Amino acid sequence: MAYQHGIRVQEVETSMITPVEGTAGLQVVFGTAPVNLVENPPVNEPVIAHSYEEAVAQLGYSENFAAYTLCQSMYASFQMFGVAPVIFINVLDPAKHKKANEETTVSVSNMQATVPILGILKSTVSITANESPLTEGEDYTLSFDEEGYLVITLVADGAGEAAETLKVTSTSIDPTAVTATDVVGGYDASSGAETGLEVIRKVYPKFGMTPGLLLAPGWSQDPDVGVVMATKCEEINGVFSCECLLDLDSSSTGADQYTKCADLKNTCGYINKHAVVLWPEVKVGSKQLKYSAVFGALVAYTDAQNDDVPNLYASNKAMVIAGTVLEDGTEVMLDQVQANVLNGQGIVTAINVGGWRAWGNNMACYPENQDPKDRWFGCRRFFTWWGNSFILTYFQKVDDPANYRLIESIVDSENIRGNSYTAQGKCAGARMEYLAAENPIEDILDGKIQFHMYLAPYTPAEDILCTLEFDPSMLETALGGE
Repeated sequence: MAYQHGIRVQEVETSMITPVEGTAGLQVVFGTAPVNLVENPPVNEPVIAHSYEEAVAQLGYSENFAAYTLCQSMYASFQMFGVAPVIFINVLDPAKHKKANEETTVSVSNMQATVPILGILKSTVSITANESPLTEGEDYTLSFDEEGYLVITLVADGAGEAAETLKVTSTSIDPTAVTATDVVGGYDASSGAETGLEVIRKVYPKFGMTPGLLLAPGWSQDPDVGVVMATKCEEINGVFSCECLLDLDSSSTGADQYTKCADLKNTCGYINKHAVVLWPEVKVGSKQLKYSAVFGALVAYTDAQNDDVPNLYASNKAMVIAGTVLEDGTEVMLDQVQANVLNGQGIVTAINVGGWRAWGNNMACYPENQDPKDRWFGCRRFFTWWGNSFILTYFQKVDDPANYRLIESIVDSENIRGNSYTAQGKCAGARMEYLAAENPIEDILDGKIQFHMYLAPYTPAEDILCTLEFDPSMLETALGGE
C-alpha cells in the first residue's frame, strides 16, 4: 500500500434502504442463482433474506436474469420495492448442472489475472505458470469481481510470482442444464431427499412462516411447472394455503399478441382459484423481468404498508417500470380497452395511465368460477390468510378439553379480531359461531369440534360509473335573470 501523508476522501456504494417487513404476502421463489459465487451454496433448501445484501451473500447475484431467475425477485423485491423478507429456493446443483471449460491462457498484470469465463467453480480451478502447477493459498488466491469473473491474485514469493501468463482449467455451473423437471422436483424414496417445489414443505417448519405467494419467474410460463405450482398452493404441511403467480409465455410460440392470451391460458390449464395469471413481461431501465417477479414484490409491499393484512388489491397500484414487452423485447402498449379484454379472461396485465400500473383483479379461475370468494384477488387472499392465521393462533388449543370454556374462548377471540378488522375498514364483517347442528354428539365423542366463520372482505370498486346529463333548467336560470 502506498505511503499516505495528508487528507483524503473515498466513496462507497450507496447503502440499500432498509426494506419494509411483512409476511402476509411472503414470497417463496423457486429458480436458479449464480451459486458459484458463494461458499457452501444452498441447493433445494429454503433460505430467507431480509435484505439485498443477505440474499447476495447466500446465493450470489447476476443481472443475467434469463439464466439466474432468482435474481429477478432479488432485484424486484429489494431494489424496486424495498420489501422483505423473501424466501428463495435454488434448484441449480453445481454437482449436476455444470460444464467443463476449455483451457484458457490469461495475462498477468500487477500480479492479478482475470479469467473471462462466467460461472467458474473455485474448487475446480487448476493453474499452471511456465508449465509448473501452482498451489492455491501458497501461490495464489481466488476471488470474483463485480461482474462475476474469477480473479487470480498471485502471492508474493509464491511459485508464480514472476509469471506473465497463466494457464487455467476449470468447470462452470451451467444454468442451461436446469430443466422444468428440476424446478418441479419430487421426493426420492430411497434417500428421503426433496427437490424443487416439494421443498415448500420445509418453509414453515424452518422459519415459522406460512408461504403467501409462490413464484418461479422464468419457469412458471411452462405448464409443466405452472400447473404443479397451483396444486402446491393447497394443503401445505397438510393445512396451510397460499396463492401463486403464473406468467404466460410471451414468445413467438406462445402469446405474442394479447388476442392469443385466452387460448394459451386455457391450453396451459391455468384455471386454478389460487393462481394469478400475468402477461406480458416488464422492462425496468435496460433490464427485462418476468411480470411475476415485479407483481409479487408489489403485492408484498402493498401488504406490508397495510398492517400486513392482504385485503387490498394490487390492481391500479403504481409500478416503477419503463414499459411492457414480449420475451424478445418487442414493446407492448395496451390501452385500457385491450387490457380489460385480458381482465375479462382472468389475466392481469399492466397499463400506462399517469404512470405504469398493474391492471386486473381476477384470479385465473375467472370467468368459469364467478364466486366472489374465489374470483377476486383481494377476497381470495383474505380467505387464505384468515384460515392460515386461525390455524397458527389456535394450534395451542389442540388436545385441550372440548368444554364450553374452550369453545367460548375461540369464538370470543375470533369475534373480537373480526370486529377490529371491520372497524379498521379492512373487511365488511367477520363473525364466528359455534353451531350445534354442525357438531353432533357423534363428532364430539370422536374428538371433533367445528366452528363456522363468516367473512366478508370488500370486493373491488372495479367499475365506477358517473352519469352525465344536460340540465336545461340551469341554463335557463343562468340566462334568464330573475
